[in-house]
Amino acid sequence: MDTEISPFAFGHIVNLQSFTNREEDLKRLKKNLVSGINTVLISPRRWGKSSLVEKAASQILVENPDFMVVKMDLFSVNSEEEFLENFAKEIIKASSTKVEEWIENAKTIFKKVIPRLKLKLQPDSDLSLSFDWKEVEKNKEEILNLPETLALLKNKKILICIDEFQNLAQFQNFKNFERKMRSVWQKHKHVSYCLYGSKRHMMADIFTNSSKPFYKFGDVFWLQKIATEKWIPFIEEGFSKSGRLISRQFSEKIPLYMKNHSWYVQQFSFFIWAETEKEVSQEIFDNALKRLLDGNEPLFKNMVENLSVGQINLLKAVVDEAVQLSSKKTIEEYNLGSSGNVNKNKQVLIHKDILDENSGKLELLDPVFEMWVKKTYFS
Repeated sequence: MDTEISPFAFGHIVNLQSFTNREEDLKRLKKNLVSGINTVLISPRRWGKSSLVEKAASQILVENPDFMVVKMDLFSVNSEEEFLENFAKEIIKASSTKVEEWIENAKTIFKKVIPRLKLKLQPDSDLSLSFDWKEVEKNKEEILNLPETLALLKNKKILICIDEFQNLAQFQNFKNFERKMRSVWQKHKHVSYCLYGSKRHMMADIFTNSSKPFYKFGDVFWLQKIATEKWIPFIEEGFSKSGRLISRQFSEKIPLYMKNHSWYVQQFSFFIWAETEKEVSQEIFDNALKRLLDGNEPLFKNMVENLSVGQINLLKAVVDEAVQLSSKKTIEEYNLGSSGNVNKNKQVLIHKDILDENSGKLELLDPVFEMWVKKTYFS
């Protein structure tokens, strides 16, 4: 059993077998990108954005041989220079399936900026690239224009997928760079951009603020949770295919407890599946839930250690479903300070992607963190 492949996946981009029930999302994303419509995909972390983009890109490559795909993740990119170097490197790597041709292709597509290139053939066949920054400062447009240059050279269409795009907003002089990117990319005729990120307030400010350069850059796509009725057959099929039985009672409880959060539904399902030899029992379900909470506790402790007392108290009030958070009674009961403090702390927690406000109601974005808060502060 230890070597058996799990039907449930979390912690990485899920494989095609573990990907589930985003048929309409997938259809919309593929149609946009194949049609040359730039798409901005926004949702909290671990809701399945990356897996959705991965599946869309994979299917586009199979169904449309005239497409090339370039993928970047900006999670650990910390400067404009680093972004441009990574951007150029990934364009070059997409230019050929033959490692030996990368440098030759680079010589063809660069005219003004001369990159320093080094090919590492072993063990993982990668490319090292850097620029003279003084040279780049005068010719950023050439680097940003590389996708269109390569598309014309190869007579292909190119799909650029950039994850955690909002991280660019933390760069020095981002406003000028933002204008430069938009001015170049909007002219591309053979390139589609899929820009996605998990910091929703930052992504919304970049793409839905009418005063910002990227306003109306493309179709803004707010990814929603997968519905419970979609999760139930997926969970039951996963157990069934590996010779295990899960009753409707438990297959309904998993997404219910996890509030349809993709990462946690998969993780909780895996913990239950791993402990089940024949059929899921209440004891197995409870033990898996405890394992889920215990496994995430260090992360949750670190989260609250970085919050002020007022912010923690506000979380308690939200979890306890207190009404009228700014009322005198609620402020006194949960020691929230003042109505001004309530509003300030609310905005801080929303910007930290800990709280979400939906139709005027506050809730925690992370359902397991919510369980942990209840257990820790209300046990």
